[in-house]
Amino acid sequence: MAADPSRTTVPEALARPHFIGIGGAGMSGIAKILAQRGARVEGSDARESVTVAALRGLGAGVHIGHDAGNLAQDATSVVVSSAIRPDNPELAAAAARGVPVVHRSDALAALMDACRPLAVAGTHGKTTTTSMLAVALGSLGLDPSYAIGGDLDEPGSNAHNGRGEIFVAEADESDRSFHKYAPEVAIVLNVELDHHANYASIEEIYESFETFAERVRPGGTLIVSADHEGARELTRRVRERDTVRVRTYGEAADADVRILDITAHGLTSETTVLLDGKEMTFAVFVPGRHYASNAVAALVAGSEMGVPADELAKALGTYTGVRRRLQLKGEAGSVQVIDSYAHHPTEMTADLEAIRGGAGDGRILVLFQPHLFSRTQELATEMGEALALADASVVLDIYPAREDPIPGVTSALIIDAARAAGADVQHGRSSTAGPELIAGMAGPGDLVLTMGAGDVTELGPKILGLLQR
Repeated sequence: MAADPSRTTVPEALARPHFIGIGGAGMSGIAKILAQRGARVEGSDARESVTVAALRGLGAGVHIGHDAGNLAQDATSVVVSSAIRPDNPELAAAAARGVPVVHRSDALAALMDACRPLAVAGTHGKTTTTSMLAVALGSLGLDPSYAIGGDLDEPGSNAHNGRGEIFVAEADESDRSFHKYAPEVAIVLNVELDHHANYASIEEIYESFETFAERVRPGGTLIVSADHEGARELTRRVRERDTVRVRTYGEAADADVRILDITAHGLTSETTVLLDGKEMTFAVFVPGRHYASNAVAALVAGSEMGVPADELAKALGTYTGVRRRLQLKGEAGSVQVIDSYAHHPTEMTADLEAIRGGAGDGRILVLFQPHLFSRTQELATEMGEALALADASVVLDIYPAREDPIPGVTSALIIDAARAAGADVQHGRSSTAGPELIAGMAGPGDLVLTMGAGDVTELGPKILGLLQR
């Protein structure tokens, strides 16, 4: 497959970019693609990581720590995400020297311009669905470019500059950055209130997704779930405007593409759908209805891009998961330890229900780390209710990420809600006490989930070590 020269060129402003926070999931993917296209990529991050090491392997220069001196004299731009604070010294240096500042969404949009973009949006499931498409299209020899919010199977595999014409991208709604993209086909998996620091109401969320829908290229298609209340409301609003073709999928009787059956086989799923009058069954090596539904969204979107549905259905069977999405970290003492990125109550519920189907007679034990003070403030009750689906849980202190503490908002809000829902839950507080508590609960046949979007993912090996004693 010959490369299209337009897909190997780099915009002038991104020829020598400096990424602040280059090790982040979204930032590192864009940096990787630019490096593969020949840009001289540099950047900084707070600490060493496998992602930073992978970027260095591509020739990127990465500084550890943030300092004005990190910004090269000939930098053509500084790339930032919404997580970068205004007082960052490298951002201040860029302003003082007149170096253009580019948001990561603008950089990604520029990379997609010459391709056929397929954008995956929704409050939950974006990374999984984007990954399914990247793997399936790749297995068919289409060599798509992709930018994903997580690694497929190894550090640095969250992005690729392909030779094919399709570019699959995760479209982030958290800061409205998905308004920058102009996809040929777009997926909306679900619409719920989240990212409370940026959205004051569900109405603002609907308006944001409507704007995204309006960005679909003329002649393109918007793929929307028929099974989620918020997604159905978005479909109603978009169809009322009649400016973009909408195709729905799901188990609902009125879905354009019907899911006829989802059968769990341990930690895998077999799905039967009715697509364009043809019934087809395919397997996906991930557990639960939530993930099977994501696979159907990928199937419909790919077929709208012109990929034969029967071939794509088989290709989706080559997908075996993504790092941090129900990823098996290991087994010790006949206890499996699995890592889950779930941090919103809907995601937590979906993952716990999926795991329950494959856990056999063993108990499900959760080490949960709440992510963001604002999310905890708004959704503590729902998080606690989700944890009641586990047999027992340990809740760590809140992972702040980019936020400052909010008075009165602590993990105790979730613990109280969980206990009110009948859950067996303890406060683990630290990254030392939490693993010790959860490992002490576990017995042969049990399954331990480390759950959350913060650094709880690093505690799996520590739990496995404790279980081996």
